[in-house]
Amino acid sequence: MFKQFLSKLPRKSSKPDSTSDPSGSSVVRSNSVKRMSSAVFPSSVVAGIEPLVPFKDVPTSEKLNLFVSKLSLCCVTFDFSDQTKNSIEKDVKRQTLLELLDFVSSSSVRFTEPAILAMCKMSAVNLFRVFPPSYRERNDSDDNDPTFEPAWPHLQIVYDLLLKFITSPCLDAKVAKKYLHHGFILRLLELLDSEDPRERECLKTILHRVYGKFMVHRPFIRKAMSNIFYSFVFEAEKRGGGGIAELLEIFGSIVSGFALPLKEEHKIFLWRVLIPLHKAKSVGGYFHQLSYCVTQFIDKEPKLGSVVIKGLLKFWPVTNSQKEVMFLGEVEEIVEVMSLVEFQKVMVPLFLRIACCVNSCHFQVSERALFLWNNDQIVNLIAQNRQAILPIMFTALEKNAESHWNQSVLNLTLNVRKMFCEMDEALFMSCHARFQEDEAEQCSAEEKRKETWARLEKAASMKPVTGKTAVLVTPLATSIAC
Repeated sequence: MFKQFLSKLPRKSSKPDSTSDPSGSSVVRSNSVKRMSSAVFPSSVVAGIEPLVPFKDVPTSEKLNLFVSKLSLCCVTFDFSDQTKNSIEKDVKRQTLLELLDFVSSSSVRFTEPAILAMCKMSAVNLFRVFPPSYRERNDSDDNDPTFEPAWPHLQIVYDLLLKFITSPCLDAKVAKKYLHHGFILRLLELLDSEDPRERECLKTILHRVYGKFMVHRPFIRKAMSNIFYSFVFEAEKRGGGGIAELLEIFGSIVSGFALPLKEEHKIFLWRVLIPLHKAKSVGGYFHQLSYCVTQFIDKEPKLGSVVIKGLLKFWPVTNSQKEVMFLGEVEEIVEVMSLVEFQKVMVPLFLRIACCVNSCHFQVSERALFLWNNDQIVNLIAQNRQAILPIMFTALEKNAESHWNQSVLNLTLNVRKMFCEMDEALFMSCHARFQEDEAEQCSAEEKRKETWARLEKAASMKPVTGKTAVLVTPLATSIAC
């Protein structure tokens, strides 16, 4: 394997292209090296340049030639499933990658097209790969521990090198866009399927820098990201949430840079992508980033607040208490920045849902819903619309005060009742009277039902049983203690 690795190294030219000094060291002549235009990547390299020679030992005019030669050397990949296999070659490649990283970080030489091509192809050879099926099948198992990439000692340096290369002031975006093309970007996005969080973090940073530097690619990147989100939401959660958090983090910074007024395509993205992302089972893995994106949209255009609230109510997780707590937190962030007009558009359905949450048997849901009254801005909006909100909330508060099992929820409920009473005592007493009337009507209806069933049972018991006539069994005989 070592011979195969060294075969990638260029042979010295048969023509005399160097002279020896008295100490026996060789000095490379500038005219002994072919021009960069003759470099074909990755199979052939620039003749006369030894890839293992340090950059400091060659003149400035030949450093890009050595750069391409070292990149060619790094196109050899190794099997990292066995760490002891090809250890010498792996170490040589690692040292070469570190040299390249140091050169790109400190270079003041403008990168030429062959150098850009060489860099892109070296990155493609090392980074672009198809993940085994187990990467996606693991989502169905109970084991949530991430899988770490065994080749990370080399991949990390390649990612760092690519990032430094993209952000380098010596890279001309107008020239590089031909090589950092749509296909290259799509392959980077596909790598977000990786289960290694370190790799996804590197990809997030690189994609963000690509979006910032290559303005011509921005519409394509947004469209490609949208397609990934659409597939995740409407087809199947193949990713299990992996990579979605990183994409949302990138998109959050993109949204913050949107010009006003917002384009229609951006509003459609909010309605068709960001809001439906709330319904996924794995929303907990990216909820913070998702909430940030939504908040950025509302900061840009406050009128979208009512649209987002309607979407949250549509996808409200009525059977998942943990998601309900998260949704209530997001509702608080949104309502806090809403105007009075937008709040009035959604206050009735919103507080009908909040009333259900207040009555929840899960104390965390009930507690989180009651915490909304700790927010001064929300309390102010409620006070201005108490005529509509208090009648909705009163029954839920009374039932909690009478029978909720959790002491913390009970105390919060009594505090909210007191706040409503202080806001408008007359309205509070009116709601209390209506509540007592409703309770009395319900008690009366319950008594009538019991009387009706009693008459039916009595009539059935007096009728003789003949043939296949059904026998009425009294509730006392079939009741089971709970």
